[in-house]
Amino acid sequence: MYGWVWRRLPGSRPVKLVASLVLLVAVLALLFLVVFPWLGPRLPFDHNTVGGAIRPLRVASPVDPHARELRFGTFRRVSS
Repeated sequence: MYGWVWRRLPGSRPVKLVASLVLLVAVLALLFLVVFPWLGPRLPFDHNTVGGAIRPLRVASPVDPHARELRFGTFRRVSS
């Protein structure tokens, strides 16, 4: 692929070198400024399970009558 790009660039070797560096910088700028910021919220990098899973806190709801309430800002884990 790089050979194909190198053969398609116009000019002599120094011109091709400068053009390929400009092309590389343009592709990296596109990735870092457009693609990665768009893709970041769609990837689950903040949902890890290293060290074992911790059960989420549950609140009392009409759907789950066995869940305990969270009172006065204190959090209690629900035991099974």
